[in-house]
Amino acid sequence: MKKGKKKMETAEKEPQLQEKQQETAAAAEPAKAGETEEQAVDSVSVEDEETASDPDKLCKELEEKLAESDKQAADYKDRLLRTMAEFDNYRKRTVKEKEQERASGQMDVIETILPLLDNFERAMTAIGEEDKDSAMAKGLAMIHDQFIEALKGIGLEEIEALGQPFDPNLHNAVQHVEDEATDENTIVEVYQKGYTMKGKVVRYSMVKVAN
Repeated sequence: MKKGKKKMETAEKEPQLQEKQQETAAAAEPAKAGETEEQAVDSVSVEDEETASDPDKLCKELEEKLAESDKQAADYKDRLLRTMAEFDNYRKRTVKEKEQERASGQMDVIETILPLLDNFERAMTAIGEEDKDSAMAKGLAMIHDQFIEALKGIGLEEIEALGQPFDPNLHNAVQHVEDEATDENTIVEVYQKGYTMKGKVVRYSMVKVAN
């Protein structure tokens, strides 16, 4: 009976012992966690103290950071220079395109005006000798001079032809004639005037050349 009673008392105490063990373990875990955090803080503090107490290590770290900053600065500078170069090329290309468009537009206008100028000069040539001193003839001559000056103002120039050596880059020979009194390959007559626009031939002079 006594043995049975002791067993019952022991069985009743076991749950109580287990609860106390669990409470002890639970209380110990925060303590361990707290110790771990404190150890981590202590570890960081120790590393900082070691770095501060080791000048060579500190200098090495600063040099590495400086090298990285220099690399980034060089990269930013390279990007800036590339962007500036691209913008400058774009600006030059735009200016050139505008000049080409303007020159092309002027050329179209000149090619349209030249036949009118030819007819104007033919009309002036048709005026008889008795009317060359008339007010109308003088008025036409004045208008012609103003017209020529306006064309010169935009770069149009007449190609010299009469009496000049034949130049295939400027003249178009539509007839050849034997003329012993004239030097060979000399232009003796102009059928149609030629013009250049800022050094570029707009229309070749149509001429007669002596052989």
